[in-house]
Amino acid sequence: MSMRFALVGAAVVFASTSFGQRADSTQPSTLDDVTVTANKMLQKQSQTGKVVSIISREQIEKSAGRTVAQLLNEQAGITINGALSNAGTNQTLYMRGANSGRTLILVDGIPVYDPSVITNDFDLNLISLNDVERVEICRGAQSTLYGSDAVAGVINIITVKKDVSKLINVKATGSYGNLNTFRGNLQVYGKAGKLTYTTRYAKLKTDGFSAAQDLAGDKNFEKDGYNSDAVNAAIQYQASAKWLLKTFVQRNQYTSDIDAGAYNDEKDYTLKNKNLMAGTGFQYKGENITVTGNYQYSEIDRFYRNDSTHVPGFSKYSEDAYYGRNQFLELFTNINLGKGFSTVYGVDYRFSNMNNRFLSISSFGPYTSSFRDTSVSQASAYGSVLFQHKGLFIELGGRLNVHDRYGSNVTYTFNPSYSINQHFRIFGSIATGFKAPSLYQLYSSYGNLQLKAEESKNYELGLQQTHGRISNRVVYFDRDIDNGLDFNNNTFRYFNIVKQRVKGLEIESSVGITKDVKFTANYTLLSTQEIAQSRVTFKDTTYNYLLRRPKHSLNATAGWQITKQLYASVTAKYASKRYDVGGYKVKDVALDSYFIVNAYAEYKLNEQVRFFADAQNLTNKTFYEARGFNAIPFVVNAGVTVQL
Repeated sequence: MSMRFALVGAAVVFASTSFGQRADSTQPSTLDDVTVTANKMLQKQSQTGKVVSIISREQIEKSAGRTVAQLLNEQAGITINGALSNAGTNQTLYMRGANSGRTLILVDGIPVYDPSVITNDFDLNLISLNDVERVEICRGAQSTLYGSDAVAGVINIITVKKDVSKLINVKATGSYGNLNTFRGNLQVYGKAGKLTYTTRYAKLKTDGFSAAQDLAGDKNFEKDGYNSDAVNAAIQYQASAKWLLKTFVQRNQYTSDIDAGAYNDEKDYTLKNKNLMAGTGFQYKGENITVTGNYQYSEIDRFYRNDSTHVPGFSKYSEDAYYGRNQFLELFTNINLGKGFSTVYGVDYRFSNMNNRFLSISSFGPYTSSFRDTSVSQASAYGSVLFQHKGLFIELGGRLNVHDRYGSNVTYTFNPSYSINQHFRIFGSIATGFKAPSLYQLYSSYGNLQLKAEESKNYELGLQQTHGRISNRVVYFDRDIDNGLDFNNNTFRYFNIVKQRVKGLEIESSVGITKDVKFTANYTLLSTQEIAQSRVTFKDTTYNYLLRRPKHSLNATAGWQITKQLYASVTAKYASKRYDVGGYKVKDVALDSYFIVNAYAEYKLNEQVRFFADAQNLTNKTFYEARGFNAIPFVVNAGVTVQL
């Protein structure tokens, strides 16, 4: 079955390649897209061997009614469990089959994460899609440039608005849909001399649906609502032709009703999550050198309250509060040495701390516990040498990371690529990645101070083709993880045990059938082997599948610019059978495959006014991302964007 899927995908690629040789060659090449994430410098994709995908502002605007997680969930190699569940659900990101916390999220190039979470995952619910200008996805091990957690790749969510010329610009969006869902966004931005500013406010409120699945179908599980607000502001000052100064602040928060667990409703259980990010930085651009410095401070508050007086049982009331704080400081330089050589050198420092308190009240009285305020830090020095000559591009780099708990570790990257001609490019890489143990894994009552960093070796080989309106990319990857971080159910301690081997294939295709009709698709195949504790006997065992990650996934979109004003698209998503945990000492259970269809349409009244409608799960397909929890029914949003 795996080979059949792979051959079908390859056939699509090469069929479209042959068609592309007859396509209009005046259309821009995707190889000319500019990326900053691949090597921490502005460069065309044709000048790097990294596997980079870019979600443009135009694509984001054509995704109105969706979330950041839902948009990412449609990209090659990415599965986000929770993206298609009720609003406020945990967004667990898996890239290329890697476990959670192995993909690093960047906001404007700076790492963001939650130190109070076991795996350090950043909550994507805290980022509004309306605040995003562009997304760059860089797959494969990126720890040499980006440090811990970049085992499977990095996702750079870019919020900075460029090409601003007017003093005052106003953009407002409002939409409404079923489930009593309202989305709103207001932006005011502009440029006054050397000063550029951006301010935004975004709102999402919905009654939602029951997060937990009513297995019996007759228990009247309540709807779980969601209410979020996001505010941010940024200022850039071009002090001179060489010096740029910048500062920003973001404040995001949401309240979500949650349920007690799989198949288990809860009427008075809420989560409040608040996130503050603020920072400053500079950039100096000389003739052959660029120096960049950044500082960012962030803090996260998560508060769970369960007022269960209406439910018979042991606990009548509980609250669980988490606080986390990060500080990130970096300084790096890009130097053009001439004769095709350039370098990237940098240092960074990361500090995190967290604490937790828990209160439970029952018929036996109150019970309290706490996780004392604990911190961890790590400092790194890294460098890469890049060489370009005609169609050849080579990157060779390394990083030394010094952790205040386990000591030091080293990563490296070797990444060559070669443009055979203007249509074909081959590329590959050998790179290592790592994930440092989290504060919880080190210092909690289940912690282990002897934990080492999880390490991985990554191999890639790929081919990219571009002919006019046709582009295709095929990538084979192989990742071997050793010393994997996991929980020991016998000793009730975290330990280094997991060994994971994931081999896979990614196929991406874009076909401009005409200048007004475009078809895009991506297919991902995962072949896995993981040695970990059995979830039934707690003895070491080998699994040939990964939890909640499909072996086969396919996304496809057909878009048609019907008239100058009217645009419409249809998107389809397929995920094959997955497995989820069946319960305590119970065998894993299989979740059925699913196929859903979405649609989008917009009408531009003029340059200032745009009407749109977005619908998901058009056929109201019943499916599940996780055992015991509901996924989205048919949902639709319609609205208007006004820009002055």
